[in-house]
Amino acid sequence: MTKLDHFAAWLATPLGSYLAASEAAWYDRISSDIFGYKAVQLELPLIDCLRMNRMPWRTTAGLSAEVKLRCAPDQLPFDEQSIDLLALPHVLDFAEDPHAVLRETARVMVPEGRLLITGFNPWSLWGLRRFKPGDANGAPWHGNTVSLPRLKDWLALLGLEPMRGEYLCYSLPVQRERWLSKTRFIEQAGDRWWPAAGGVYCLDVVKRVKGMRVIEPQWRRVPNSRSKPATVAEKNNLMEEKV
Repeated sequence: MTKLDHFAAWLATPLGSYLAASEAAWYDRISSDIFGYKAVQLELPLIDCLRMNRMPWRTTAGLSAEVKLRCAPDQLPFDEQSIDLLALPHVLDFAEDPHAVLRETARVMVPEGRLLITGFNPWSLWGLRRFKPGDANGAPWHGNTVSLPRLKDWLALLGLEPMRGEYLCYSLPVQRERWLSKTRFIEQAGDRWWPAAGGVYCLDVVKRVKGMRVIEPQWRRVPNSRSKPATVAEKNNLMEEKV
């Protein structure tokens, strides 16, 4: 089993279900307004990142169990500039070479294509959990989390520009449902008072191409078909012509 498969199994736990529901809601909200022809989700099909998207061709790819297309995330079997939308749920957290994965996604994305990324925030209570004795080798704390500033540097080098971002999962990273339910009030408070402390970051990224110009429709002004009211002088001239 791959690290992502272990992580997928962890999603069945109370804490994992809480994370999966939070991320699925974010993907639903963002992907529903992204249009195009082809959309691909890399890995982790248990979180259906594309279920609210309306593109005619959608699939899952990667090395995780139950994906529709088996391939390495850093060697995608797609042509250059052929994919309108890619979703990466925690792919970078468990990739051997996350920068190579980003390079490959940038290659297959169309100009102005979109990339949706979620990952663990290493500067949160969730990120610090991996330093707890006995947890470093267990899912999901055994991943190689990428800090958000470092990720943004990688994106900039590839011509990928973050449009908007959010943090999720402010509740304590504990498995007891009782404690999870008791700390749900932290969700709204955390989003307002300490947003960067969320356990998961979410990024909506667009591919920019230098020199590309978006062609907008040329609107032609149509004259008003209704004639303007005639002035008194015009009416007098018309009467003189008739006489």
